Amino acid sequence: MLFQVRMDVHLPVSMPTDQANQIKSVEKAYSQELQRQGKWRHIWRITGQYSNISIFDVESNEELHTILQGLPLYQYMKIEVMALNRHPSSVRDDDS
Repeated sequence: MLFQVRMDVHLPVSMPTDQANQIKSVEKAYSQELQRQGKWRHIWRITGQYSNISIFDVESNEELHTILQGLPLYQYMKIEVMALNRHPSSVRDDDS
């Protein structure tokens, strides 16, 4: 199942820089492992914002939910999820 996920991060301004950097480091390692597994298929930064648009390829809604809740920055995020389906006019065979 493919999902488009928008993640907007809102770290507290009072969070110490070293704490923020530690959380970001763990988040990066977690997301890169999911990318290597093929579950986090694409990630794009939204210019000028602490946000991204990502494409996930997972087995179920529950798997995506578990992955998102496992993000170290989860508690600081606003997340929007959109389920995606292959368009019948697509000429690509690898977009499902």
